[in-house]
Amino acid sequence: MTETTGAFISPVPMEEDPAQLFAGDCGTLDADVRRLLVRLLQRRFLLADRNPAQWRTLVENQQVVESRLHDLFVHLVVDHQRGIAYKKQVRSAELDVPVLLRDEAYTRAETLVLVHLRTVFQRERGAGESSVRVDVEEVEQTALTYFDPDDTNVAARQREIRAAVARLVKDGLLEEESEGRYRVTPLVEVVLSNARLTELRDWLRTQVRAEGEEQA
Repeated sequence: MTETTGAFISPVPMEEDPAQLFAGDCGTLDADVRRLLVRLLQRRFLLADRNPAQWRTLVENQQVVESRLHDLFVHLVVDHQRGIAYKKQVRSAELDVPVLLRDEAYTRAETLVLVHLRTVFQRERGAGESSVRVDVEEVEQTALTYFDPDDTNVAARQREIRAAVARLVKDGLLEEESEGRYRVTPLVEVVLSNARLTELRDWLRTQVRAEGEEQA
């Protein structure tokens, strides 16, 4: 109970103010929304089926979350159909925008693995599968077919492919469920659209055909 002295009320210490989460807090968002913002900034994406509580917080507070990210020149994309949310760096020719999110181009091995994952995801989803999984050996064997067949250093290529898989796990396109077994996330559709997938497939066929002609 608050103590009183005559006509005066003793002030409540700041750290005991129920409207604040910590001493000196001047924020206005609830704790759950703040945690969600941190989660979105820390990770590349948020999946509804993997983080149902945070997804619910996002849906209920989408406008304010987007507003806070816009203050940082970051755009939030919320795909309710796929159950995925991810952020993109705002870029403008008319405005000086400091870059918070930096894009890292995929290597050739990473691109090969990505094309395979997107192809498998498209095929399995088309067959009615709700979850798509791959084995690292399957990914490795498929990607190796696009390397020079005369390259005798197969071990080096295998290391490149394993490193590519690790990069895609870090980026959220794969989730390791057991050793060597991965779940392909819906983010693969976002990173690689149908149009871009077709372009890359054509490019890979051209590369393989050109290498074959050189060896003939």
